[in-house]
Amino acid sequence: MRINGVEIEDTYAEAFDIIGARVLITAKNDKWALHAATSATGLATSIIGCGAEAGIESLEGADKTPDGRPGVNILVFAMSHKGLEDQLIRRISQCVLTCPTTACFNNLEDGENEVNVGGKLRYFGDGYQSSRRIYDRRFWRIPVMEGEFLVEEKFKTKTSVGGGNFLILGKDENSPLEAAERAVDALKRIKNVVAPFPGGVVRSGSKIGSKYEFLKASTNTPYCPTLRTSVKTELPENVNSTLEIVINGLDEESIKSSMKAGIEGACTVEGIVKISAGNYGGKLGKHLIHIHNLFEATK
Repeated sequence: MRINGVEIEDTYAEAFDIIGARVLITAKNDKWALHAATSATGLATSIIGCGAEAGIESLEGADKTPDGRPGVNILVFAMSHKGLEDQLIRRISQCVLTCPTTACFNNLEDGENEVNVGGKLRYFGDGYQSSRRIYDRRFWRIPVMEGEFLVEEKFKTKTSVGGGNFLILGKDENSPLEAAERAVDALKRIKNVVAPFPGGVVRSGSKIGSKYEFLKASTNTPYCPTLRTSVKTELPENVNSTLEIVINGLDEESIKSSMKAGIEGACTVEGIVKISAGNYGGKLGKHLIHIHNLFEATK
Protein backbone atom coordinates (compact mmCIF):
# COMPACT_ATOMS: atom_id res chain seq x y z
CA MET A 1 0.00 0.00 0.00
CA ARG A 2 1.19 3.51 -0.84
CA ILE A 3 -0.20 6.97 -0.11
CA ASN A 4 1.23 9.75 -2.29
CA GLY A 5 4.11 7.40 -3.09
CA VAL A 6 4.89 6.68 0.58
CA GLU A 7 5.08 3.01 1.55
CA ILE A 8 2.61 2.06 4.27
CA GLU A 9 4.00 -0.99 6.04
CA ASP A 10 1.60 -3.87 6.69
CA THR A 11 2.00 -3.79 10.47
CA TYR A 12 0.12 -2.71 13.57
CA ALA A 13 0.31 -0.35 16.50
CA GLU A 14 0.09 -2.12 19.82
CA ALA A 15 -1.94 -0.12 22.35
CA PHE A 16 -3.07 -0.85 25.89
CA ASP A 17 -5.91 -0.20 28.34
CA ILE A 18 -5.63 2.95 30.38
CA ILE A 19 -8.02 4.97 32.56
CA GLY A 20 -9.02 8.40 31.27
CA ALA A 21 -10.88 11.55 32.35
CA ARG A 22 -11.89 14.77 30.62
CA VAL A 23 -11.45 17.92 32.68
CA LEU A 24 -12.93 21.25 31.65
CA ILE A 25 -11.09 24.34 32.87
CA THR A 26 -12.87 27.67 32.51
CA ALA A 27 -11.55 31.15 33.17
CA LYS A 28 -12.15 34.85 32.51
CA ASN A 29 -10.78 34.38 28.98
CA ASP A 30 -9.00 31.87 26.73
CA LYS A 31 -5.59 33.10 27.84
CA TRP A 32 -6.02 32.16 31.48
CA ALA A 33 -7.83 28.93 30.73
CA LEU A 34 -4.92 27.92 28.48
CA HIS A 35 -2.37 28.94 31.11
CA ALA A 36 -4.00 26.54 33.58
CA ALA A 37 -4.47 23.77 31.00
CA THR A 38 -0.89 23.98 29.80
CA SER A 39 0.45 23.80 33.33
CA ALA A 40 -1.91 20.96 34.32
CA THR A 41 -0.79 18.83 31.37
CA GLY A 42 2.92 19.40 31.97
CA LEU A 43 5.31 16.50 32.68
CA ALA A 44 2.70 14.05 31.33
CA THR A 45 4.22 12.44 28.26
CA SER A 46 4.71 8.87 29.45
CA ILE A 47 3.46 6.99 32.47
CA ILE A 48 6.89 5.34 32.61
CA GLY A 49 8.32 8.48 34.15
CA CYS A 50 5.47 10.92 34.70
CA GLY A 51 2.68 9.08 36.47
CA ALA A 52 0.16 10.31 33.92
CA GLU A 53 -0.22 11.05 30.24
CA ALA A 54 -2.17 14.18 29.39
CA GLY A 55 -2.77 16.84 26.80
CA ILE A 56 -5.04 19.64 25.66
CA GLU A 57 -7.96 18.23 23.68
CA SER A 58 -9.94 21.28 22.58
CA LEU A 59 -11.18 24.76 23.31
CA GLU A 60 -14.75 25.07 24.54
CA GLY A 61 -16.94 28.06 23.75
CA ALA A 62 -18.59 30.04 26.53
CA ASP A 63 -21.97 28.87 25.26
CA LYS A 64 -21.06 25.26 26.12
CA THR A 65 -19.60 25.62 29.61
CA PRO A 66 -21.44 25.39 32.97
CA ASP A 67 -20.47 28.93 34.02
CA GLY A 68 -20.79 30.64 30.64
CA ARG A 69 -17.08 31.38 30.32
CA PRO A 70 -14.51 30.20 27.76
CA GLY A 71 -12.85 26.90 28.58
CA VAL A 72 -10.28 24.29 27.65
CA ASN A 73 -10.78 20.52 27.74
CA ILE A 74 -7.85 18.40 28.82
CA LEU A 75 -7.59 14.61 28.84
CA VAL A 76 -5.66 12.92 31.64
CA PHE A 77 -4.79 9.21 31.69
CA ALA A 78 -3.31 6.86 34.29
CA MET A 79 -3.05 3.11 34.76
CA SER A 80 -5.73 2.81 37.46
CA HIS A 81 -8.68 4.73 38.88
CA LYS A 82 -6.73 5.33 42.08
CA GLY A 83 -3.72 6.53 40.13
CA LEU A 84 -5.88 8.83 38.06
CA GLU A 85 -7.55 10.28 41.16
CA ASP A 86 -4.13 11.04 42.61
CA GLN A 87 -2.95 12.71 39.40
CA LEU A 88 -6.10 14.80 39.03
CA ILE A 89 -5.83 16.02 42.62
CA ARG A 90 -2.17 16.93 42.16
CA ARG A 91 -2.61 18.65 38.81
CA ILE A 92 -5.81 20.53 39.61
CA SER A 93 -4.58 21.65 43.04
CA GLN A 94 -1.18 22.81 41.84
CA CYS A 95 -2.03 24.13 38.37
CA VAL A 96 -5.72 25.11 38.26
CA LEU A 97 -6.56 26.14 41.82
CA THR A 98 -3.48 28.38 41.73
CA CYS A 99 -4.34 30.03 38.40
CA PRO A 100 -6.29 33.33 38.47
CA THR A 101 -10.03 33.27 37.60
CA THR A 102 -10.29 29.50 36.91
CA ALA A 103 -12.98 26.96 37.75
CA CYS A 104 -12.86 23.21 37.09
CA PHE A 105 -15.55 20.74 35.95
CA ASN A 106 -15.99 17.12 34.96
CA ASN A 107 -16.72 17.00 31.23
CA LEU A 108 -16.95 13.25 30.62
CA GLU A 109 -20.54 12.15 30.17
CA ASP A 110 -20.16 8.40 29.55
CA GLY A 111 -17.88 7.55 32.45
CA GLU A 112 -17.93 4.09 34.03
CA ASN A 113 -16.66 5.18 37.44
CA GLU A 114 -15.85 8.37 39.27
CA VAL A 115 -13.09 9.68 41.49
CA ASN A 116 -13.25 12.18 44.34
CA VAL A 117 -11.33 15.32 43.43
CA GLY A 118 -13.09 18.45 44.66
CA GLY A 119 -14.23 16.54 47.73
CA LYS A 120 -10.59 16.26 48.78
CA LEU A 121 -9.37 19.61 47.49
CA ARG A 122 -12.00 21.34 49.63
CA TYR A 123 -9.86 20.95 52.75
CA PHE A 124 -7.56 23.66 51.40
CA GLY A 125 -10.38 26.00 52.44
CA ASP A 126 -9.38 25.44 56.08
CA GLY A 127 -12.97 24.93 57.19
CA TYR A 128 -14.37 27.90 55.28
CA GLN A 129 -15.18 25.90 52.16
CA SER A 130 -18.83 25.44 51.22
CA SER A 131 -20.73 23.05 48.98
CA ARG A 132 -23.21 23.86 46.25
CA ARG A 133 -25.45 21.54 44.25
CA ILE A 134 -26.27 22.47 40.65
CA TYR A 135 -28.20 20.19 38.28
CA ASP A 136 -27.71 17.28 40.71
CA ARG A 137 -23.95 17.81 40.64
CA ARG A 138 -22.06 18.80 43.79
CA PHE A 139 -19.45 21.53 43.68
CA TRP A 140 -17.11 23.00 46.27
CA ARG A 141 -16.39 26.68 46.72
CA ILE A 142 -12.90 27.15 48.13
CA PRO A 143 -11.93 30.63 49.35
CA VAL A 144 -8.72 31.98 47.83
CA MET A 145 -7.03 35.38 47.97
CA GLU A 146 -8.59 36.40 44.65
CA GLY A 147 -12.12 35.33 45.62
CA GLU A 148 -13.11 31.67 45.37
CA PHE A 149 -12.29 28.57 43.35
CA LEU A 150 -15.21 26.46 42.14
CA VAL A 151 -14.44 22.76 41.55
CA GLU A 152 -16.70 19.79 40.93
CA GLU A 153 -16.68 17.19 43.69
CA LYS A 154 -16.36 14.07 41.52
CA PHE A 155 -14.93 13.44 38.06
CA LYS A 156 -16.03 10.56 35.88
CA THR A 157 -13.49 8.09 34.47
CA LYS A 158 -13.58 5.38 31.83
CA THR A 159 -11.42 2.62 30.41
CA SER A 160 -9.56 4.18 27.49
CA VAL A 161 -6.76 3.34 25.07
CA GLY A 162 -3.13 4.42 25.38
CA GLY A 163 -0.23 4.04 23.02
CA GLY A 164 -1.81 4.30 19.58
CA ASN A 165 1.10 5.22 17.37
CA PHE A 166 2.79 5.39 14.00
CA LEU A 167 6.35 5.94 12.83
CA ILE A 168 7.41 8.43 10.14
CA LEU A 169 10.59 7.42 8.30
CA GLY A 170 12.29 10.08 6.20
CA LYS A 171 15.35 10.68 4.07
CA ASP A 172 16.74 13.47 6.24
CA GLU A 173 16.16 15.24 9.53
CA ASN A 174 13.80 17.89 8.18
CA SER A 175 11.21 15.86 6.27
CA PRO A 176 9.99 13.69 9.20
CA LEU A 177 9.70 16.79 11.40
CA GLU A 178 7.57 18.63 8.87
CA ALA A 179 5.51 15.48 8.32
CA ALA A 180 5.03 15.04 12.07
CA GLU A 181 3.84 18.62 12.41
CA ARG A 182 1.28 18.09 9.67
CA ALA A 183 0.21 14.81 11.25
CA VAL A 184 -0.39 16.45 14.62
CA ASP A 185 -2.33 19.31 13.01
CA ALA A 186 -4.55 16.73 11.30
CA LEU A 187 -5.23 14.56 14.34
CA LYS A 188 -6.03 17.58 16.51
CA ARG A 189 -9.28 17.82 14.58
CA ILE A 190 -10.36 14.45 16.03
CA LYS A 191 -12.31 14.55 19.29
CA ASN A 192 -11.49 12.32 22.30
CA VAL A 193 -7.72 12.10 21.63
CA VAL A 194 -4.48 13.82 22.59
CA ALA A 195 -0.86 13.40 21.53
CA PRO A 196 0.87 13.87 24.90
CA PHE A 197 4.52 14.33 23.88
CA PRO A 198 6.09 17.75 23.20
CA GLY A 199 4.34 19.18 20.18
CA GLY A 200 2.72 15.76 19.82
CA VAL A 201 5.99 14.26 18.55
CA VAL A 202 8.47 11.70 19.95
CA ARG A 203 12.09 11.44 18.81
CA SER A 204 13.13 8.97 21.52
CA GLY A 205 10.87 6.04 20.73
CA SER A 206 11.40 3.09 23.06
CA LYS A 207 11.39 -0.67 23.08
CA ILE A 208 10.43 -2.93 25.98
CA GLY A 209 13.34 -3.92 28.19
CA SER A 210 17.03 -3.10 28.29
CA LYS A 211 20.44 -4.64 28.82
CA TYR A 212 20.21 -2.91 32.19
CA GLU A 213 17.90 -4.87 34.50
CA PHE A 214 16.65 -1.76 36.32
CA LEU A 215 15.18 -0.26 33.13
CA LYS A 216 11.71 -1.21 31.86
CA ALA A 217 12.27 0.48 28.49
CA SER A 218 15.19 1.73 26.43
CA THR A 219 15.94 3.44 23.12
CA ASN A 220 14.35 1.80 20.08
CA THR A 221 17.66 0.59 18.64
CA PRO A 222 16.30 -0.88 15.35
CA TYR A 223 15.18 2.63 14.33
CA CYS A 224 18.29 4.58 15.45
CA PRO A 225 20.21 5.65 12.30
CA THR A 226 23.52 5.88 14.15
CA LEU A 227 23.23 2.19 15.14
CA ARG A 228 22.35 0.70 11.75
CA THR A 229 25.74 -1.04 11.52
CA SER A 230 25.67 -2.23 15.15
CA VAL A 231 22.18 -3.75 15.53
CA LYS A 232 19.54 -5.45 13.41
CA THR A 233 18.10 -2.36 11.81
CA GLU A 234 14.56 -1.70 10.55
CA LEU A 235 15.68 1.30 8.52
CA PRO A 236 15.79 1.26 4.70
CA GLU A 237 19.11 2.49 3.30
CA ASN A 238 17.68 5.87 2.29
CA VAL A 239 16.15 6.60 5.74
CA ASN A 240 18.18 8.75 8.14
CA SER A 241 15.60 9.97 10.62
CA THR A 242 12.46 8.57 12.27
CA LEU A 243 9.87 10.31 14.43
CA GLU A 244 6.91 8.78 16.26
CA ILE A 245 3.42 10.04 16.95
CA VAL A 246 1.84 8.57 20.10
CA ILE A 247 -1.89 9.01 20.69
CA ASN A 248 -4.09 8.38 23.73
CA GLY A 249 -7.86 8.33 23.39
CA LEU A 250 -11.07 7.77 25.29
CA ASP A 251 -11.99 4.96 22.86
CA GLU A 252 -10.34 2.83 20.20
CA GLU A 253 -12.37 4.21 17.28
CA SER A 254 -11.13 7.73 18.01
CA ILE A 255 -7.56 6.41 18.10
CA LYS A 256 -8.06 4.79 14.70
CA SER A 257 -9.56 7.94 13.20
CA SER A 258 -6.70 10.07 14.50
CA MET A 259 -4.06 7.63 13.25
CA LYS A 260 -5.62 7.64 9.80
CA ALA A 261 -5.80 11.45 9.69
CA GLY A 262 -2.24 11.77 10.99
CA ILE A 263 -0.80 9.32 8.50
CA GLU A 264 -2.56 11.06 5.62
CA GLY A 265 -1.14 14.37 6.80
CA ALA A 266 2.38 12.96 7.10
CA CYS A 267 2.27 11.53 3.59
CA THR A 268 1.90 14.97 2.03
CA VAL A 269 5.55 15.81 2.70
CA GLU A 270 8.32 15.17 0.17
CA GLY A 271 11.12 12.99 1.50
CA ILE A 272 8.96 10.63 3.54
CA VAL A 273 9.91 7.06 2.63
CA LYS A 274 7.75 4.89 4.84
CA ILE A 275 5.08 4.81 7.56
CA SER A 276 5.32 2.05 10.15
CA ALA A 277 4.19 1.50 13.75
CA GLY A 278 5.51 0.36 17.10
CA ASN A 279 4.52 -3.08 18.36
CA TYR A 280 5.96 -5.47 20.89
CA GLY A 281 4.67 -8.93 20.09
CA GLY A 282 1.65 -8.59 22.35
CA LYS A 283 3.73 -7.85 25.45
CA LEU A 284 2.38 -4.31 25.89
CA GLY A 285 -1.36 -4.40 25.25
CA LYS A 286 -4.36 -6.10 23.67
CA HIS A 287 -5.29 -3.41 21.14
CA LEU A 288 -3.66 -4.27 17.81
CA ILE A 289 -4.46 -1.50 15.35
CA HIS A 290 -3.46 -2.59 11.85
CA ILE A 291 -2.45 0.34 9.67
CA HIS A 292 -3.76 -1.12 6.39
CA ASN A 293 -7.20 -1.66 7.96
CA LEU A 294 -7.47 2.08 8.64
CA PHE A 295 -7.65 2.69 4.91
CA GLU A 296 -9.79 -0.24 3.79
CA ALA A 297 -12.90 1.89 3.43
CA THR A 298 -11.08 4.30 1.14
CA LYS A 299 -9.46 1.78 -1.21
